[in-house]
Amino acid sequence: MARAFLIVMDSVGIGGAPDADRFFNDGVPDTGANTLGHIAEACAEGRADIGRSGPLALPNLDRLGLGAALKLASGMDAPGLRSDPTGCWGAATEISQGKDTPSGHWELAGVPVPFDWTYFPDEIPALPDDVVTAICAAAQTEGILGNKHASGTVILDELGAEHLKTGFPICYTSADSVLQIAAHETHFGLQRLYDLCTAIAPMLHERRVGRVIARPFLGDAETGFARTVNRRDFALAAPKPTLLDWVTEAGRPMHAVGKIGDIFAHRGVTDNAKGSDADLMEALIGLAESAEDGSLTFANFVEFDSKYGHRRNLPGYAAHLEWFDAQLPRLMSRVGAGDLVIFTADHGNDPSWTGTDHTRERVPVLCHGIGPAALGQIGFADVAASVAKHLGLGPRGAGRSFL
Repeated sequence: MARAFLIVMDSVGIGGAPDADRFFNDGVPDTGANTLGHIAEACAEGRADIGRSGPLALPNLDRLGLGAALKLASGMDAPGLRSDPTGCWGAATEISQGKDTPSGHWELAGVPVPFDWTYFPDEIPALPDDVVTAICAAAQTEGILGNKHASGTVILDELGAEHLKTGFPICYTSADSVLQIAAHETHFGLQRLYDLCTAIAPMLHERRVGRVIARPFLGDAETGFARTVNRRDFALAAPKPTLLDWVTEAGRPMHAVGKIGDIFAHRGVTDNAKGSDADLMEALIGLAESAEDGSLTFANFVEFDSKYGHRRNLPGYAAHLEWFDAQLPRLMSRVGAGDLVIFTADHGNDPSWTGTDHTRERVPVLCHGIGPAALGQIGFADVAASVAKHLGLGPRGAGRSFL
């Protein structure tokens, strides 16, 4: 029996979303945003030579069809990404009305978001009074810090010292449907932070706020503050069974790697490996060796997004892409005949763009294990339908199989 590996390169968009003009960063529409394309252009022009140098080098992904998918999605013939594809490749367009992590992942798993998310206004204060009251009650504090739209790293520099002094949690949001709560792992307490997010998540989910995210950090005012790998997302559950449920309901293992368990409210998950992207790559390679026949491994590599996209760090993003690509021979050498491997993304996060939020883009769909083919323009949900067919689970969800 065959296995499937669905691998999300978080935020590696390829431009060209037809509705990008309806999504904004700092009041500027996302029209023309192109995460991969703009990184490739900057590398070729010598504008990304910090920690790396030269044109963007992604030979393994490009042989699968990455450059061809980019050109299909956005018309860009990107330097360094011009291989003739030997894999099965296409470009996927999202229909969910959000450019956030849950929207992208739910739709990739066969369930487009059927409602509009709730977003907090970009003003100070951003949170309603009753939400603030609930946070204070759950945290047993007299107040909160932040209460605005903010970058997760910038707000630590701004309010980390005050957090240590007052003990108040740092609460902030963004253009996504999210409430993030940052607290020091030792001064505030990691479990206390988790308990706080657990307590208030149902209230936010009832209002269709997609996620409450615990953002633990360490450090002090002298040495600086840095987020740890102990992030935890408390996500609204998808409104219908997803690909993960289809797999586990059939009695098959569903191995999660990265924040997949959090995104799907831990529904349909057999086990979940966590850690840095380097840790997750080792976990994924291990599963390529050991995962059971008929199983699904669903992985998310978040650092493209969290460390480089949101921080608008273009050289760092390029270097991380090259690191990821260089690991793929180790992964692919452990994949067996009959296995299906799909590389894709959930949205864009163009590090050359204005603002700090995600960008509305198409995403690549690159497949190994089913022979060379040009898929053309497809939908996010077609990925789930194709994985389901490969695993012998029958037609499921909103998409159509491309197998």
